Amino acid sequence: MYAVIKTGGKQYKVAEGDFLKVEKLDNIVGDTIEFGEVLMIGGDAVKVGAPLVAGASVTAKVAVQGRDKKILVFKSKRRKNSRKLIGHRQYHTVLKIEKISA
Repeated sequence: MYAVIKTGGKQYKVAEGDFLKVEKLDNIVGDTIEFGEVLMIGGDAVKVGAPLVAGASVTAKVAVQGRDKKILVFKSKRRKNSRKLIGHRQYHTVLKIEKISA
């Protein structure tokens, strides 16, 4: 069984036991999160919401709170000897999907 959930302005296809890397959520490692915004549930019978599937939820556990690899942003202006190098590391949360209920 799989589900399509919405979190952080994005949609993710998840199944039980999957690890999912999403935008940072304000939870501590070990917390349980329940997602109520389930757009679709698939498996033997497919349920598609309009826009959400009524009564469906996905339960996940916070596995890791961390940061991505550094992305370098280089800005320059031609013929002006003006250069700027900026680094950015985005925060993320890794979830372990535990249960999909329809």
